[in-house]
Amino acid sequence: TIYPKATRPMSSAKIGKEELLSKLAEWNIVTETVEHPQVSTVEQALPHLENTEGKFAKNLFLKDKKKRLYLFCAPHDADIKLNDLAKLVGATGGLRFADASILEEKLGIQEGSVSVFGIINDTENEVKLVLDQRLLDETYTKLGFHPMVNSATTSISPCDLKIFIDKTNHEPLIVTIN
Repeated sequence: TIYPKATRPMSSAKIGKEELLSKLAEWNIVTETVEHPQVSTVEQALPHLENTEGKFAKNLFLKDKKKRLYLFCAPHDADIKLNDLAKLVGATGGLRFADASILEEKLGIQEGSVSVFGIINDTENEVKLVLDQRLLDETYTKLGFHPMVNSATTSISPCDLKIFIDKTNHEPLIVTIN
């Protein structure tokens, strides 16, 4: 069977959308999920989110020359320059996008569905989570991320994002993007 990118079944060891939403509820994290057609870019997603509160996030899965992995999340309209980000995170030899196979292996998600929620599958802490400080400082009341698939967007508060990160045993690097 051939599946569109973000709807292919994943390895049974990885948490998918329904398991993620159940886990968030178990952790008393309040969410609102909007179903929409599959989208591959922020620009494609935004029209489906016009009536939702908060800010949609841009998420990049990156690697440096030493093959260290980074998941970077920022407001969707942040101006991100990979060279500047590499300096902020101390990446060796700059940053580039990591391969789709590594994304699926480490975070259990497909290209086009990259999201902070993927760290729930990074049980070995092999991916360094890097967050723009505006995602945590309550600049926005709600933050929207794909819930492991790019056919929905799940919104949570900055406070609940902190809880989620803590529950997944990750220590984010907080950066300021100008």
